[in-house]
Formats: sequence, C-alpha cells, structure tokens
Amino acid sequence: MDGSEPLRLALVGWGAIGRTVAAKLDPDDVSVVAVAVRDAASPRTDLPSSTRLISTPDDLTDLRPDLVVEAAGRDSVGPWGRASLAAGVDFVVSSVSAFADAALLDELRLLAVNTGAQLQIQPGALAGVEALAAARYMGIDTVEHRIVKPPKAWRDTPAEDLCDLDSLVKPTTFFQANASDTAAQFPKNANVAMTTALAGVGPERTVIALVADPATTTNRHEVSAQGPFGKLDVVVANNPLPGNPKTSALAALSLIRLIGNRSLALVI
Repeated sequence: MDGSEPLRLALVGWGAIGRTVAAKLDPDDVSVVAVAVRDAASPRTDLPSSTRLISTPDDLTDLRPDLVVEAAGRDSVGPWGRASLAAGVDFVVSSVSAFADAALLDELRLLAVNTGAQLQIQPGALAGVEALAAARYMGIDTVEHRIVKPPKAWRDTPAEDLCDLDSLVKPTTFFQANASDTAAQFPKNANVAMTTALAGVGPERTVIALVADPATTTNRHEVSAQGPFGKLDVVVANNPLPGNPKTSALAALSLIRLIGNRSLALVI
C-alpha cells in the first residue's frame, strides 16, 4: 500500500521482459530483491543496485520476497512455482504454456490452497481477459482465438515445416487446434493460447488458429466468445518488445501493471 515499505519482488528471468519490468517499476514502490538466472556466476551489469543474483529456488528462503514473478520460459514454472507457493509466497506465471501439462497446474493450485498463497496468471499480450473470465459466471458456449504474426516471428518454430514462410503473399492459417495442443507445440509463440483457455472454457474447448501474415508488422490477437452473457470480440495489435521480436510489448507492460498494483491504494 502507499506509504508502506516497498514490495519485495523476485524476478525469475532476465531477458527482454525481465529487464523491461525492472526498468519501469517505481523503486519507491517495488524493490527487485532478486533475479533468478541459470548461471549466477556470470556478471550482469544492468541489474538494479539492490538486486541479488540467484540460480536455484532454494535461494528464495533467505530473501523473504512478497512476490515471485516468472518470465523465463515454461521449464521454470514448475520448480520456481513449487518453491514460492510452498513458502506461502504468491507466484505469477508469464509462461502459461507450461499449463498444457494439466498435472502441473493441479499440483501448483493445490500447493496454493494448502499454504494460502495465490497462483496468478498475468494477461500478457491480451486484452479482455477479465471480461472473458467474468462471462464464465453466466456461461460461455464458444471461444476462438486467432494469433496473427509476420512470418519472421514464426521462425524457429514448427511453422517452418507447415508452410513456406518466405513465399507467403497473403495471410495463411498454418495451424489450428485446441489450446492445449497449440501451447504444447508452440510454447514460445502461443503462451496466450493457454491464457485464453484458462480464462474461458478450458484448453480442450478453446479453438486456436495460428496465422502468418506477410503484410502485418504487429503481433495481433483476435479473440471471439459467445454465450448467454452475450458476445465478446477483442482485437489487439501489439508492437514487438524491443530486444525480442517474438514477444509483444504488452506482455511486459501487463506484468508491470500487475506488479505495480500490488503496492497501490487505488487499483484499476
């Protein structure tokens, strides 16, 4: 809250998202007490002055963070989530594709219940997640989510085997499946598939279409849902995050908002 001690934040990951988050948070409100990386022995010259480099979840014990935020990839969700939630510390997930593994989601959710901590999924590059989640209370019949990116954003993914990215002249849907299968096969590009699914009708019923569009320069998400609540249509065209063309800028900005809200008296 305003006027209290800064929120003690531990960041898991020091890539483009982690750096953006740390740079834009107000140090009077949030203190980045730790950054978790694979090799803590390698120096990082761009860390905040009060930040300690750590490399294993056990290192969280002495740091007493108020919040642990993952922005390092799906393999980090399990170990860091277990350590945080077991200690009763709230854990925020960015790499939501990790929850294509339903057993992992159930495990972390049970840990949170048993310790009184909260497991939170950040909205990332999406808008309207709160409306989709609210619609569940009346019921949702269908959810479809189209992820449209320029061909270069799909490089180094299975898309290269599904279409000729270099010769496309029009928007091409190269993959369509449920959210669980999409997140499992495209973990770096389709984290949002699981976010939409968990907010709405679940991984098995959420339809995801992946599209390469040679005319676009943004990462676009088109989410449509229908049900007794009415109809929801949301389109977000994200610019890439500087330093990582495969990540939308809004993915980092949403995380900044989520963390910042933890220390504010007025939250929107």
